[in-house]
Amino acid sequence: MRLETILRAQAVRHASKVALVCGSERLSYRELDRRIRSVANGLRENGIGPGDRIVVFLSNGVEVVELFFAAFSLGAIVVPVTTRLTSNELLHICSDSRPAAIVFEGDGAAINKVLQANPDAVRITTGTNCVGAVEYAELRKSEPTPAPSLPIGCDDAIIMYTSGTTGTPKGAIITHSNVVVQHCFVNAIEWRISSDDVYLVTTPLAHRTGFARLANSLTLGGTLVVMKKFDSREAVDTIAREKVSVVGMVPTVCRMLLPEIKHDPGRCASLRRIVVTGEAFPVELKRQFLALLPQVRLVSFFAITEVGGVTSLSHEEQFDHAASIGRPTPGVEVRIVDDAGIEVKTGEPGELLVRVGEPGRYSVMRGYYNRPEDTAKTIKDGWIHTGDVAKADEDGYLYIVDRKKDMVLSGGFNIYTKEVEQALLQNPDVSDAAVVGVPDAIFGEAVAAFIERCEGTGPTPSSIVEHVRNLVAGYKKPKYVFIVDALPRNSLGKVLKRDLRAQAVELVGNAGGLEQSA
Repeated sequence: MRLETILRAQAVRHASKVALVCGSERLSYRELDRRIRSVANGLRENGIGPGDRIVVFLSNGVEVVELFFAAFSLGAIVVPVTTRLTSNELLHICSDSRPAAIVFEGDGAAINKVLQANPDAVRITTGTNCVGAVEYAELRKSEPTPAPSLPIGCDDAIIMYTSGTTGTPKGAIITHSNVVVQHCFVNAIEWRISSDDVYLVTTPLAHRTGFARLANSLTLGGTLVVMKKFDSREAVDTIAREKVSVVGMVPTVCRMLLPEIKHDPGRCASLRRIVVTGEAFPVELKRQFLALLPQVRLVSFFAITEVGGVTSLSHEEQFDHAASIGRPTPGVEVRIVDDAGIEVKTGEPGELLVRVGEPGRYSVMRGYYNRPEDTAKTIKDGWIHTGDVAKADEDGYLYIVDRKKDMVLSGGFNIYTKEVEQALLQNPDVSDAAVVGVPDAIFGEAVAAFIERCEGTGPTPSSIVEHVRNLVAGYKKPKYVFIVDALPRNSLGKVLKRDLRAQAVELVGNAGGLEQSA
């Protein structure tokens, strides 16, 4: 089953129903399907075909949705990239994925070195008058004829980039089967969502959370409402105007929405289902949210890019098992093992392993793009080694104890500490660096960096933050910088991050060595 064929079927069944709303644009399923077929032919006329990668470096908009399904229609693979990444980060993704086309905004000046490094890639802009680029508006003018039939084995749909313990972003290959099984079947049954719902996307479509709500809506025949950029007041206005019934969000979005909802909870009367993922969802935040909107049924779930959803907590479990990430979704197998691969006893911590049938066929990724060694390290005998340390109780509820990958979850975004450390180490004043996450009232977690200075230098927290700002996306830069004489290490010289986390929490509480970065 392929995503574009499902959407095409919905266009036959629900031709005049509104499929997509974004800003002032409203497209019926018939209109969206016609647009997709036109864009697909425009891409094909520019040489795009089965297996080609298309990097989509765009903010939320109708074009992103059209490009996803137009690429799918040709058997091409979409590489969605949030515009919050810097050109350096985009350069790596393009170097790794070797795209046949790069879609961007404006004249491309901001990513000029990326375009220069990929001279054979077709340049497509949503702007105008960009020399050497195809204008997206011209793709839409192509004839909306059906795309050629594709081989049945042509199943790769998306390459989602995620970092591992090395800090080097890796592209997880997500198949059509992965998306259909997870977002059309499993989510529909588990969350009781359907074609009757109106779905609001509050996060970037380039992020798997945003794409998941897109997939829910358009595979089930619902109405998808996309915010170009999140704003709490606009979000509540949109919910009221479009009668939104399902919202996907991270706890940070919930925090930002609360003050607006308090003004007039009745404006959100259409909401019936909230699905939350990302960092831990504080109990008090849940209480406040549900007190304002008692008709809402809340579900929170634990997911990773390579697998999708792993566990969930139902509405009824939100307070009884608030510290848990829930129990595995039916069909998802989990094991908790020690370093020797032996299952630990109930209540003891170990690495969380996940299996959902053959990779690529159900919800587990097919593998990392062009990285067979990394794939082999992550998928062993069908089991995904998540790198997360977890424990289980007698009733099967799982709890995340720590992250082997040292990932920080801030505002629903994954921040891999190794990547930030590598950026810090490019500063000539920095001898060594270690990055940890600390609790944050707004974003769940924030980045704290500990710096060993080079002898004879005098870096300041401000200079450190400014250095990192130019190398990684803004949400990844440290909020707190602590300059120390030496990092704590064990007898083998390995930095003791657990000690640093405890130290960071204390320092942040005392506002010592603090650098607030805007």
